[in-house]
Amino acid sequence: MTTTLNKPDARETAGDPRPRRRLNTPMLLAYLVLTVGIVVTLFPFMWMLLTSLKSFQELFNLSFLPESPTLDNYRQVLLETKFIQWFGNSLLVAGVTTATVLFFDSMVGYTLAKFDFPGKNLIFILILSTLMIPTEMLVIPWFVGVSDIHLTQSVPGAYFAIMFPGLMSAFGVFLMRQFFETLPDDLLEAARIDGMSEFGIFWRIALPLVRPALASLAIFTFLGNWNAFLWPLIVIQRPEFRTLPVGTALFNGEAGTQWGLIMAASSLAVIPVLIVFAIFQKQIIEGIVLTGMKG
Repeated sequence: MTTTLNKPDARETAGDPRPRRRLNTPMLLAYLVLTVGIVVTLFPFMWMLLTSLKSFQELFNLSFLPESPTLDNYRQVLLETKFIQWFGNSLLVAGVTTATVLFFDSMVGYTLAKFDFPGKNLIFILILSTLMIPTEMLVIPWFVGVSDIHLTQSVPGAYFAIMFPGLMSAFGVFLMRQFFETLPDDLLEAARIDGMSEFGIFWRIALPLVRPALASLAIFTFLGNWNAFLWPLIVIQRPEFRTLPVGTALFNGEAGTQWGLIMAASSLAVIPVLIVFAIFQKQIIEGIVLTGMKG
């Protein structure tokens, strides 16, 4: 009489830590929705990129892919327009405003979070209330102010006039205050006992601990100022001070709007945004992980 022994599964003997996941209906629906969302999000970008590779004769065809891809639109944008100058203006405006917002908003947020003084909550409420004011209502007072002090004609004045509305951010103050609130007071008190100054505590202890918030604020601020159109369009009075969105919108020729040039310029304008996100994405992911651990 023989006994047949079944060989145990290798996964059972090895203790395979990977659990088998079955795709149920809710998970499939979630994947489907995410896939549709990705397609909807990427379609305009792909359309812009492919249109920039089309010749003028192909622009109004219904074909999605260019029949004869060409880089002529990029050549015209880089060599026959002031794209590089507009690019530099936008980079200067977005970079300076991002730096000032990160510095001043973090200082204000730290003050409102870690110091007690009369009227602190009232000041915070007043700062938040400015978020309810539409930007369109502020454009006229801003323009009258910069015009009265003649900022729109000189080189440093014109750049300051463009940057002026974005040098501070109520949203940035709110974001930084909320993150600074999560820091333990005992840590800051220990630094005070050791003789560190208040600015030293802010700069060397508190600020490095809120890097995820700084990264998020940097991306939001850079994007907002890089894509700003209404205020630069109103305040810029000389062509050499135009930013990239304003200059790109004015691509007009004898045959009408040059859509190929606009798409090529827009494709090039995406590059700095991708670079900024690539620089700060690690800090943002760390912030998401830390937020989940605190929850």
